[in-house]
Amino acid sequence: MKASRIAATGAVAATAVLVLSGPAFAHVSVQPEGTAAKGGYATVNFKVPNERDDASTTKIEVNFPADHPLASVMPQAVDGWTVKVTKSKLAKPLELHGEKINEAVTKVTWTASGKGIQPGYFQKFPLSIGALPDDTDELVFKAIQTYSNKEVVRWIETPKEGAEEPETPAPVLALSAAEADHHGSASAASDDSGEADDAKAAASTSTTEASSPAGSDTTARVLGVVGIVVGVAGVAFGVLAGRRRTTA
Repeated sequence: MKASRIAATGAVAATAVLVLSGPAFAHVSVQPEGTAAKGGYATVNFKVPNERDDASTTKIEVNFPADHPLASVMPQAVDGWTVKVTKSKLAKPLELHGEKINEAVTKVTWTASGKGIQPGYFQKFPLSIGALPDDTDELVFKAIQTYSNKEVVRWIETPKEGAEEPETPAPVLALSAAEADHHGSASAASDDSGEADDAKAAASTSTTEASSPAGSDTTARVLGVVGIVVGVAGVAFGVLAGRRRTTA
């Protein structure tokens, strides 16, 4: 009886912990694919879970930080969703690859063209962004989630270091240290890839060229063996014919 009561109490406690801790983890978040280095470019995923049992998520709006504007934002197509990228003029132009940029992306909105994110599911929304700022350790994106029952949840509270997580925290993207050459790395990788492809092509050509003599040599050997067999058969036939004549 005591063991069963303890087990039941433990189960209730565990359920309570899950119920209480669930909402803290089920919020809109952002994570990079790999790293998000300062001064470079990154692909990030906004993860949007559905927290309701009786409604689907039909729209998600992500607002970009005005204090660290991003000139380049490219969304990836998501099945069942349409996307709109909103740009605004900058009070202070940005410089990107030697060119002045007078506007930057301020908001990206995804709207469901089908059922949206149904209860018990989540959806990832990928974006390619850059160039990332080099004077901050993180970017805060305020998100607004709309449900099919018209309910709106605003994930806009900025988490503070050392404090408890707010009830509706905004997605925060942590930035890693700047790479040595974030602009030239892609080009260098492409050059290395090109050299590797050239090496593979040369190796393939060498293999093909080397295989032709080998094939000819093999054919010659086979013909030689066939000739020997035919010759031996002829000799044997001649011997047998001679014996028959002698006997006769």
